[in-house]
Amino acid sequence: MHILPPIRPEQSIQRLTALLEPIAEKMKVVPRKRMTWTYKNQPQLYLFQQGELSILRASDGLLIVSVYDPHLFGIAEMIQPVRGHLLRAETESTILRVDANTAMELFREHGVWEDVAALLSYHTAYLFYRDALVVQQRTYSVIRNHLLDMSQLPEEMRMRVSILDYIQERTHLSRSSILNVLSALKSGHYIAFKRGGYLMELHNLPERF
Repeated sequence: MHILPPIRPEQSIQRLTALLEPIAEKMKVVPRKRMTWTYKNQPQLYLFQQGELSILRASDGLLIVSVYDPHLFGIAEMIQPVRGHLLRAETESTILRVDANTAMELFREHGVWEDVAALLSYHTAYLFYRDALVVQQRTYSVIRNHLLDMSQLPEEMRMRVSILDYIQERTHLSRSSILNVLSALKSGHYIAFKRGGYLMELHNLPERF
């Protein structure tokens, strides 16, 4: 059974973004650039506008999620600065930076804490969703879940990252484990990929293999 991701709170993201944009500093970020949650020792929020941005686990670089749509990051770190994650641009990206203390004053002034809570709940739910994909799952189930996730991406994005890289970055499974499963799925005509390992098609992946 494929696990469905939580639903993005689009309206909350739009309202918070509209509130913060006028006071934000625009940045053009180059591919593979990493960003932490502080700037000049002050906590920051980041408004992702365009490109591709990933959240990495700071301890080992495990890729938690990549985003392609406008989003707001840093609220959890603003309230509870654990610093367990960091941001990485995957392509040239447009990001706005906002001082977190100033943002918090705006949230109080405009009474948007319900939108803040909706976004925090979404981020928490996504972490549970990601854990459900990988924790205490068989190797095949982990690979299957990520193939199904990958199949939902637009073709342009699927053609930028190989299946092997996509799964390895998000799971730290061994190269051989992933390639063995992919080879078996291809032999069974469950999957098609082009030279370089870029996903083309999936055909009713079996629950078990």
